[in-house]
Amino acid sequence: MTTTDNSLHRFQLERAGVRGAIVRLDEAWQRIRANGDYSRPLAELLGQTVAASALFTSPIKFEGRLSIHLRESGALRLLFADCTHDGQLRGIARWDGEQPQSRVSLETDARLAITIENSVTDTRYQGLVPVEHGDLAAAFEGYFQRSEQLPTRLVLAANAERCAGLMLQQVATTGGNAAVADADGWNRAEHLLATLGQDELLDLPPQEVLRRLFHEEEVRLQPAQALAFGCTCSRERVGTMLRTLGRAENDAVLAEQGSVQVTCEFCNRHYVFDEAEINELFADEPPVDAVPTRH
Repeated sequence: MTTTDNSLHRFQLERAGVRGAIVRLDEAWQRIRANGDYSRPLAELLGQTVAASALFTSPIKFEGRLSIHLRESGALRLLFADCTHDGQLRGIARWDGEQPQSRVSLETDARLAITIENSVTDTRYQGLVPVEHGDLAAAFEGYFQRSEQLPTRLVLAANAERCAGLMLQQVATTGGNAAVADADGWNRAEHLLATLGQDELLDLPPQEVLRRLFHEEEVRLQPAQALAFGCTCSRERVGTMLRTLGRAENDAVLAEQGSVQVTCEFCNRHYVFDEAEINELFADEPPVDAVPTRH
């Protein structure tokens, strides 16, 4: 029996010296998926990326946004998802040509970037690594190994109704050595996670997944963090974007269409700016065809 959920649970395997997180998204994922006309394989890839973006916020303390970008030279132009510190999620995928109808394998020239933007300190950190495996979860594991030197294991899954993910990371001390509460703890946790099927991850409540996998590992479960779809677009942000395009381009669109219209790719919200509103945006600039007065 399935239950609806939109949450992130952090947990520790006390005996093994392992930390982890499990995420499950129902309505939030359905909102994201509904904003694009995705084939099943492309939607599954996007859902896994969205779940991963929430998981990756679990071990860090910050106020801001964590985003995942994956680009390649093939038909998959873009996989993007981000999650804020307070659990607001969004995501988008872009594909050239007819969308895939079978499982998507990532190209070997793909590049994966994970960016953390801290709104309090106004700082930005980005890690960029090549993708060495066609599987998305393996690509993320490779990122943490290469960029963070942090052993990480992931199971990601998505279908039309739900996306979910479970992440394990080996706890490290200040000196970088693994905390050894149990010398075989990490190896054992890896093997237990490998028994988890995608259907189990999607269908079972998070607490049941953890109980089945780690019932002998002294699981300490943290309170759930609520997650939800959230888009940062606004009329003010769109206006700022239109200003960056310049007066001439906006006037050209006005002349052709009578208004400037913008649709947000993430939430499909539609913004319309008429001539008076465009003039207000550029009130501090002279008209494009204005002739400077000679003195």
